[in-house]
Amino acid sequence: MENTNIGNLMETTMNKMKEIVNVDTVVGTPIQTPDGVMIIPVSRVSYAFASGGSDFRVKDNSNLGFGGGNGAGVKVEPIGFLVVREGSVRMMNVTPPANATVDRLIEKAPELIDTVEDLIRKFTKKDGE
Repeated sequence: MENTNIGNLMETTMNKMKEIVNVDTVVGTPIQTPDGVMIIPVSRVSYAFASGGSDFRVKDNSNLGFGGGNGAGVKVEPIGFLVVREGSVRMMNVTPPANATVDRLIEKAPELIDTVEDLIRKFTKKDGE
């Protein structure tokens, strides 16, 4: 980024946002339970950023003054937990069920994959017997 007053202002803000929003914010630290189940928190992160400024002449001085400001916001919303038990992974949602068809398909994909794998195992077992 160009070394200007507004550039410095934006760079400082973006660096602070990077400190807040990282991969550990989206996929949390796994929690191991005594019975061998691993629980991994999952969150949705949204952020916004705005910045602006202007150089202006200062009275009785040939130097330019600078006025500027910026703002940023970060929203972290827990959406669920990945539960890993005996080689099986399930998503436990804490948000209301999805309303859109595509959202429902994405939400149900792990369950569908498990069902298809179980069917394949059953048919493979029958053929091998």
